[in-house]
Amino acid sequence: MSTNAFSSLANFRLPTSCRLVENSCCPDKDLLVLFSRLGGTDRMSLWNINQGSKVWEVGVGQEGVYSQAVCIAWSPDGQSIAVVAEPQNVALHSLQDGRIISTLVIPPPISGSDTFHFTGAWWFRDEGKQQSSSSIPDIFRRNGLITGSALSILRLLPLLDSLQEESDKLTATDLFAFQGSHTRLARKSALPETIARWPTLPADLLAASISGATAKTPPDTAGLDESDTTNVNSVLMVADDSGHLLCYLDGSFPLGIISSGSKANIVSVAKHPSKPLFSGHPRSLEGNISRTSLNLVFVDIPLLSQRKARDFAELSSVARELMWYSIRVVKEMREAWYGSESMTGARDLGPRWVKSLEEKQKEQFGQGDPTPILDMTCLLTTGRATESLADFLGSGEQMSERGIQKWETTVSDALVKLRDYSEKRIAPALQRLILVLDELHGWSKLYSLHILFCCIIINSLRRPQFSVFELQADEINECINSAGRGIVITSWLAAIVRRELLRFREFMTWLRYEVNNLNAPNEAQLARHDLLEVNHYLMDGLQSSRIDNWFIGPTPQFRADDLGIPSYGNTTLKQIIRHARNHARNYSEMSQQESDPQNDLEKLDRNIDALIDELGHRCERIFHEASSAASRSAIVSFADGLDTDEIQGHLAEQSWAPLFRERTNVDESGGLVQHIAAFMPSSEDSAIFLAQLHYECDSSLTPSRIGIVPLECYVVNEDSEQIPFDVLELEFFDAESIVIVGRTHEEQRRPFVAMLDYSNITYQSDEYVRVPTREDLMQNAWALWKKGQLSPTGIPINRRRVLAGCKTGGVSLAVNGRVGRRVACVLDSGGTTLESFDLEGDGEETEIADESRAG
Repeated sequence: MSTNAFSSLANFRLPTSCRLVENSCCPDKDLLVLFSRLGGTDRMSLWNINQGSKVWEVGVGQEGVYSQAVCIAWSPDGQSIAVVAEPQNVALHSLQDGRIISTLVIPPPISGSDTFHFTGAWWFRDEGKQQSSSSIPDIFRRNGLITGSALSILRLLPLLDSLQEESDKLTATDLFAFQGSHTRLARKSALPETIARWPTLPADLLAASISGATAKTPPDTAGLDESDTTNVNSVLMVADDSGHLLCYLDGSFPLGIISSGSKANIVSVAKHPSKPLFSGHPRSLEGNISRTSLNLVFVDIPLLSQRKARDFAELSSVARELMWYSIRVVKEMREAWYGSESMTGARDLGPRWVKSLEEKQKEQFGQGDPTPILDMTCLLTTGRATESLADFLGSGEQMSERGIQKWETTVSDALVKLRDYSEKRIAPALQRLILVLDELHGWSKLYSLHILFCCIIINSLRRPQFSVFELQADEINECINSAGRGIVITSWLAAIVRRELLRFREFMTWLRYEVNNLNAPNEAQLARHDLLEVNHYLMDGLQSSRIDNWFIGPTPQFRADDLGIPSYGNTTLKQIIRHARNHARNYSEMSQQESDPQNDLEKLDRNIDALIDELGHRCERIFHEASSAASRSAIVSFADGLDTDEIQGHLAEQSWAPLFRERTNVDESGGLVQHIAAFMPSSEDSAIFLAQLHYECDSSLTPSRIGIVPLECYVVNEDSEQIPFDVLELEFFDAESIVIVGRTHEEQRRPFVAMLDYSNITYQSDEYVRVPTREDLMQNAWALWKKGQLSPTGIPINRRRVLAGCKTGGVSLAVNGRVGRRVACVLDSGGTTLESFDLEGDGEETEIADESRAG
């Protein structure tokens, strides 16, 4: 009998009491997630199970809210962790440093309810990726994009200039503090509600034609190294206790809410290997006793098997990046013009300078009604300055070369930013957004035309291929028109800023000329300023500016007619071309045309800030409503096996309340094979009841075959005596083994970890009994075993490893049975001592090797 059958990886004490959850072990790395409680809020930490060292530790849930972690799910690529916490929070954390990558959107109606609680999470890899079987190589590297689509066009456009993220901005403490001398606090998310709610895949700035951290690789070399597509088309599924399933494509794009048709929560969720077909068991909770149905719930999401689901998700993600880009650009423009808490705006410098002159005229020269603009106009036209103006220009810090240079630099930089951001950032971003919206508009038109066709021909035809998205052509067209107004407004702003910048520079040239004349009257000064442009700036620019109209006022709603652009109404393109050709042939008719009167454009609203804000709200609403198309198309099959009256009757009879562990596999025919292990921790009845349930391919909601067997496990000591033990904890390791943590009934009561092979166990048929729940199944098996009507199977534990701790109390167990990993972690009842083991390594051989090296 081997008591050191497995190699010990680490045995270390934790600084605080921690707990394990299901899936605590990282699938492909020697890492372990632990949770601790501090100040009413859970904290998550990542540990290296080989060295016993902590990698990082972060808080769970929303900042300032008491949160408790419920469960976690690892991404298929193992680089992120989905943490489900109460109250109502699902966040993706980076494996590298624990930071929150994104907080997932919880869609209504359950997001506004305080009665639901999350119960489980699963992240399924897409196993059905089809490799291209075409003999023609993809020499153009389309990467699945449809030629001519909005996404393919965006890939060919020049990249927009990148913007600094809010998280990248450093404070003075970050720049000058000694390394390790301060702790950086987690900054609150600066995302507005519109962008935070917008359904999106993981950020890909290159797809949106924006330069940034994820788009540094030149397009010509982007295809040299294959990108990791493990997470592509994966599905993160979160269950609550009201029978709802929240689905997220790639772990981030919300697909809406699917109701399972039962009030119970769904457990033991499994996915078909090649289809978007999910299955689970409904479980209800009555007091402290749970009831889990043996019948399955099938959830088929056919939209996920079609490329349009991902195409829409990518369009939504691109639109979100472009809108968020536009919002930040407008914010920077507003701050450059009006200023912020940490920066002086260019808009206030002119009025502040004029106000200083007025105060000087009032206080020092006794002018009751000062006229600074009139005085400067007289100086401009006659060259003679009033006494107060001459005194102001000739003295004071504001009129020093340094003060004038600062004024000129601040205003010039702001105006240049307004000009360049309007032309080179906002307008191109809105043009790219129109490409995306125009493609959605095409989808909605296809839907409308097909509906009309169905109404005319026959009502029994197939539903239109895009009808499930419920896109409204009028709403999309309104967004396109609004984006078009934004392009016009930004071009208009750029023209106004150019003129303002020209006049401001002429004004500063004149101001320097007059200051130099006052300071050095005997030196001949050459005037280089334009008199008219300086006068224009004095009248309109110094105290007030037309640029203000782009940041104040209502949302622009003007039409093309208001800009003087003729409207052709319902005129066809053919008619317009014929009209143009007739005028081109008759030159006299063209030369005698009367020009239309010029429209008064000053009355038009042009608030770009309000327009971008409203455009964001409208677009977010369109994409948000359409993102639930997958859940609307879901087909749920459920045979209710949890009758309330029947449950209440069984509750009074139930005398054995075991713990359950389950593992579900898909067999070669596509059917489900589920293994269920039931045990009573630290009970005199130390038998383990193992059940095997078979479900037919994709159709059978009830088990077609049930087998069950009691396992009476024991250890053999040095004297070949069979010693029973208490089962403290167990978990399914893989398709063949179960990991058990037990404590012997010997005087020493030594705890140990062992492996049990269940692949060759013979199950006894249970056809004579049909029960609705797994609890009833195990209750009946336990009763029959007690009566001697169900023969047990004796299982000797030949290989085990004695634990250093866990002498008393219960334990927590986390395992990883993937090939190349094969580890188990045991945490004591106090949550302070953790032991990890390599379940494939031979502990005795390792110890002998260590002794030989030491010798």
